Amino acid sequence: QVQLVESGGGLVQAGGSLRLSCAASGRTFGYRPMYWFRQAPGKEREFVASIDPSGSSTYHVDSVQGRFTISRANAKNTVYLQMNTLKPEDTAVYYCAASSLYRKVPTATYPTYWGQGTQVTVSS
Repeated sequence: QVQLVESGGGLVQAGGSLRLSCAASGRTFGYRPMYWFRQAPGKEREFVASIDPSGSSTYHVDSVQGRFTISRANAKNTVYLQMNTLKPEDTAVYYCAASSLYRKVPTATYPTYWGQGTQVTVSS
């Protein structure tokens, strides 16, 4: 069993930055691929970024490429999402998720474990 707890969300002006963190419980974190998803009001949950267990392979969707960076600190059981140059369309609840096998571009139903989400609001 893996428990995930996100933090770091908040209200920020367009062009600003936030860093989301996701703390994981258990001893298997270092073996698990990790993901960030987001869900805006009235929209389906969408994939944002992925990272393999070692941190050597990452993927970011086109809409955040060059602005967001996923990373992880296995010694701290934590995965991060650094978000720069935020836009109003980035407003959403952001979720971290984990799975057993790495899938670079997962569907929203692929991860096994999910956090409760953290709200990110970007004002124009």
